[in-house]
Amino acid sequence: MISMNFNIGWYVLYVKSRCEKKVYEYLKSISIESFSPQVKTIRQWSDRKKTILRPLFPSYVFVRINSSLEFHKALSVNGVCTYVRFGREYAQVTEKEIRQIKIFARNENLTDIEISSQLPKIGEIKKIFYGPLSGLNCEVLKIKNTNKIIVRIDSLHLNITATIPLKMISKANY
Repeated sequence: MISMNFNIGWYVLYVKSRCEKKVYEYLKSISIESFSPQVKTIRQWSDRKKTILRPLFPSYVFVRINSSLEFHKALSVNGVCTYVRFGREYAQVTEKEIRQIKIFARNENLTDIEISSQLPKIGEIKKIFYGPLSGLNCEVLKIKNTNKIIVRIDSLHLNITATIPLKMISKANY
Protein backbone atom coordinates (compact mmCIF):
# COMPACT_ATOMS: atom_id res chain seq x y z
CA MET A 1 0.00 0.00 0.00
CA ILE A 2 1.22 3.48 -0.87
CA SER A 3 1.14 5.87 2.06
CA MET A 4 0.35 9.46 1.29
CA ASN A 5 -1.39 12.56 2.51
CA PHE A 6 -4.50 12.18 0.41
CA ASN A 7 -6.13 15.15 -1.30
CA ILE A 8 -9.22 14.92 -3.46
CA GLY A 9 -8.48 16.18 -6.96
CA TRP A 10 -6.92 15.52 -10.33
CA TYR A 11 -3.84 13.32 -10.47
CA VAL A 12 -1.73 12.24 -13.44
CA LEU A 13 -1.29 8.59 -14.34
CA TYR A 14 1.74 7.55 -16.37
CA VAL A 15 0.58 4.78 -18.73
CA LYS A 16 2.25 2.44 -21.20
CA SER A 17 2.97 3.94 -24.61
CA ARG A 18 -0.12 4.04 -26.86
CA CYS A 19 -2.40 2.83 -24.04
CA GLU A 20 -3.94 6.23 -23.19
CA LYS A 21 -7.32 5.57 -24.83
CA LYS A 22 -7.63 2.02 -23.45
CA VAL A 23 -6.80 3.19 -19.88
CA TYR A 24 -9.19 6.17 -20.23
CA GLU A 25 -12.06 3.93 -21.41
CA TYR A 26 -11.49 1.37 -18.64
CA LEU A 27 -11.35 4.05 -15.94
CA LYS A 28 -14.67 5.38 -17.25
CA SER A 29 -16.16 1.87 -17.14
CA ILE A 30 -15.28 1.53 -13.43
CA SER A 31 -16.75 4.99 -12.69
CA ILE A 32 -13.49 6.86 -12.12
CA GLU A 33 -13.60 10.27 -13.79
CA SER A 34 -10.73 10.53 -16.23
CA PHE A 35 -9.52 12.79 -19.01
CA SER A 36 -7.20 12.01 -21.90
CA PRO A 37 -7.08 15.04 -24.21
CA GLN A 38 -6.59 14.35 -27.89
CA VAL A 39 -5.72 16.71 -30.72
CA LYS A 40 -6.04 16.40 -34.47
CA THR A 41 -2.84 16.16 -36.43
CA ILE A 42 -2.09 15.54 -40.09
CA ARG A 43 0.09 12.52 -40.84
CA GLN A 44 1.88 12.40 -44.18
CA TRP A 45 2.51 9.07 -45.84
CA SER A 46 4.22 8.69 -49.21
CA ASP A 47 0.87 8.32 -51.00
CA ARG A 48 -1.59 10.32 -48.85
CA LYS A 49 -2.30 12.63 -45.95
CA LYS A 50 -4.63 11.66 -43.12
CA THR A 51 -6.00 13.56 -40.13
CA ILE A 52 -5.67 11.49 -36.96
CA LEU A 53 -6.28 12.01 -33.26
CA ARG A 54 -3.25 11.72 -31.02
CA PRO A 55 -2.82 12.26 -27.27
CA LEU A 56 -1.97 15.84 -26.29
CA PHE A 57 0.12 14.39 -23.45
CA PRO A 58 1.58 11.06 -24.61
CA SER A 59 1.56 8.41 -21.83
CA TYR A 60 -0.50 10.61 -19.47
CA VAL A 61 -4.11 10.15 -18.35
CA PHE A 62 -5.66 12.55 -15.83
CA VAL A 63 -7.88 11.04 -13.11
CA ARG A 64 -10.14 12.76 -10.60
CA ILE A 65 -9.61 10.88 -7.36
CA ASN A 66 -12.19 11.18 -4.57
CA SER A 67 -10.95 8.52 -2.13
CA SER A 68 -7.88 6.47 -1.29
CA LEU A 69 -9.76 3.43 -2.66
CA GLU A 70 -10.10 5.17 -6.06
CA PHE A 71 -6.42 6.15 -5.89
CA HIS A 72 -5.37 2.50 -5.60
CA LYS A 73 -8.09 1.21 -7.96
CA ALA A 74 -6.86 3.53 -10.75
CA LEU A 75 -3.29 2.35 -10.19
CA SER A 76 -4.33 -1.28 -10.69
CA VAL A 77 -5.80 -0.71 -14.19
CA ASN A 78 -4.04 -2.68 -16.93
CA GLY A 79 -1.68 -0.34 -18.81
CA VAL A 80 -1.10 2.03 -15.87
CA CYS A 81 2.53 2.20 -14.73
CA THR A 82 2.47 4.71 -11.87
CA TYR A 83 1.32 8.13 -10.76
CA VAL A 84 3.49 11.02 -11.96
CA ARG A 85 5.52 12.42 -9.07
CA PHE A 86 7.96 15.23 -8.55
CA GLY A 87 10.21 14.01 -5.78
CA ARG A 88 7.93 12.70 -3.04
CA GLU A 89 4.92 14.74 -4.18
CA TYR A 90 2.26 13.34 -6.52
CA ALA A 91 1.58 15.64 -9.46
CA GLN A 92 -1.81 17.25 -8.96
CA VAL A 93 -3.52 19.38 -11.57
CA THR A 94 -5.98 22.07 -10.56
CA GLU A 95 -9.58 22.11 -11.74
CA LYS A 96 -8.81 25.39 -13.56
CA GLU A 97 -5.89 23.80 -15.44
CA ILE A 98 -8.08 20.82 -16.44
CA ARG A 99 -10.73 23.24 -17.78
CA GLN A 100 -8.06 25.17 -19.70
CA ILE A 101 -6.60 21.97 -21.19
CA LYS A 102 -10.12 20.89 -22.26
CA ILE A 103 -10.67 24.27 -23.96
CA PHE A 104 -7.24 24.07 -25.58
CA ALA A 105 -7.82 20.54 -26.93
CA ARG A 106 -11.23 21.47 -28.42
CA ASN A 107 -10.04 24.65 -30.17
CA GLU A 108 -10.03 24.20 -33.97
CA ASN A 109 -7.97 27.41 -34.51
CA LEU A 110 -4.82 26.01 -32.92
CA THR A 111 -2.42 24.10 -35.16
CA ASP A 112 1.04 22.51 -34.95
CA ILE A 113 0.57 21.61 -31.29
CA GLU A 114 3.69 20.35 -29.56
CA ILE A 115 4.45 19.44 -25.94
CA SER A 116 7.73 20.27 -24.22
CA SER A 117 9.00 20.09 -20.66
CA GLN A 118 11.72 22.68 -21.24
CA LEU A 119 11.16 26.36 -20.66
CA PRO A 120 11.97 28.52 -23.67
CA LYS A 121 14.89 30.90 -23.38
CA ILE A 122 13.66 33.66 -25.70
CA GLY A 123 10.43 35.57 -26.33
CA GLU A 124 8.02 37.91 -24.62
CA ILE A 125 5.41 37.00 -22.07
CA LYS A 126 1.94 37.80 -23.42
CA LYS A 127 -1.63 37.34 -22.28
CA ILE A 128 -4.30 35.86 -24.53
CA PHE A 129 -7.22 38.28 -24.49
CA TYR A 130 -9.49 36.80 -27.13
CA GLY A 131 -10.99 33.40 -27.84
CA PRO A 132 -11.33 30.27 -25.71
CA LEU A 133 -7.81 30.61 -24.23
CA SER A 134 -8.58 34.11 -22.97
CA GLY A 135 -6.82 34.88 -19.70
CA LEU A 136 -3.87 32.53 -20.17
CA ASN A 137 -0.33 33.89 -20.14
CA CYS A 138 1.94 32.65 -22.89
CA GLU A 139 5.39 33.15 -24.34
CA VAL A 140 5.66 34.08 -28.02
CA LEU A 141 8.29 32.45 -30.21
CA LYS A 142 9.26 33.05 -33.82
CA ILE A 143 9.86 29.72 -35.53
CA LYS A 144 10.16 29.39 -39.31
CA ASN A 145 8.20 32.63 -39.81
CA THR A 146 5.26 31.32 -37.80
CA ASN A 147 3.98 32.89 -34.63
CA LYS A 148 3.80 30.34 -31.86
CA ILE A 149 2.80 30.57 -28.23
CA ILE A 150 3.78 28.50 -25.26
CA VAL A 151 1.24 27.98 -22.50
CA ARG A 152 2.77 26.70 -19.26
CA ILE A 153 0.90 24.05 -17.23
CA ASP A 154 2.81 24.60 -13.98
CA SER A 155 1.58 21.61 -12.02
CA LEU A 156 2.84 19.25 -14.74
CA HIS A 157 6.08 21.13 -15.47
CA LEU A 158 5.07 21.04 -19.15
CA ASN A 159 4.57 23.54 -21.95
CA ILE A 160 2.03 23.41 -24.77
CA THR A 161 3.22 25.03 -28.01
CA ALA A 162 0.78 25.96 -30.79
CA THR A 163 0.32 28.45 -33.62
CA ILE A 164 -2.18 31.18 -32.74
CA PRO A 165 -3.10 34.43 -34.53
CA LEU A 166 -1.19 37.37 -33.01
CA LYS A 167 -4.43 39.38 -32.85
CA MET A 168 -5.46 37.13 -29.94
CA ILE A 169 -2.65 38.26 -27.61
CA SER A 170 -1.58 41.45 -25.85
CA LYS A 171 1.14 42.48 -23.42
CA ALA A 172 0.84 40.66 -20.09
CA ASN A 173 0.08 42.68 -16.98
CA TYR A 174 1.63 41.43 -13.76
